[in-house]
Amino acid sequence: MSERVGFATRLREDIATAKLHDPASRSSAEILFVYSGLHAIWAHRLFGAMWRARWFFLARAGAQFVRFLTGVEIHPGAQIGRRFFIDHGNGVVIGETAVIGDDVMIYHQVTLGGKAPRHTPRGIKRHPTLENGVTVGAGAKILGDITIGAGSAVGSNAVVTRDAPPRSLLVGIPAVARPLDRETADTVEASGAFTAAGDWQI
Repeated sequence: MSERVGFATRLREDIATAKLHDPASRSSAEILFVYSGLHAIWAHRLFGAMWRARWFFLARAGAQFVRFLTGVEIHPGAQIGRRFFIDHGNGVVIGETAVIGDDVMIYHQVTLGGKAPRHTPRGIKRHPTLENGVTVGAGAKILGDITIGAGSAVGSNAVVTRDAPPRSLLVGIPAVARPLDRETADTVEASGAFTAAGDWQI
């Protein structure tokens, strides 16, 4: 997960990430004021800190208010790395024990949901882990305590319920993992992010 960095550094980094991955962006001011996915991420940093400080009710109440404003629901207990980007944002749900690495991008209507037996004790991990550089297409559902390996891509509307190794492409219901095309995977690895995401047509 990410090292601790200053607020201003993270803000500049987030805006640069949005410019990199959204060809519709025109200026830093536009990103700062109208990108609801980033607003939800910025709010999560505040409410996540409150959650870790054990101010559970205030953290949850704040997160629900942000959900009302942005259409993005991020539980304050979720762990999120650097340069995370939510494109379009509306309908995204990220559960309490989800873990998201650095350089991850997700589209609208994505669910990182929990799966556990009834009466599972509080705090048990039941949501997915997305390793660094994962891209998740619109409408995909990733369910349970599973791991999606670094540099992988999840196709639109896929339903993923099993682990996937690094540099996988996951499509279908239920999703089946297959290796990414070597050229595309090498581009992702070399970039340190997911600049080839458009080539995956997710």
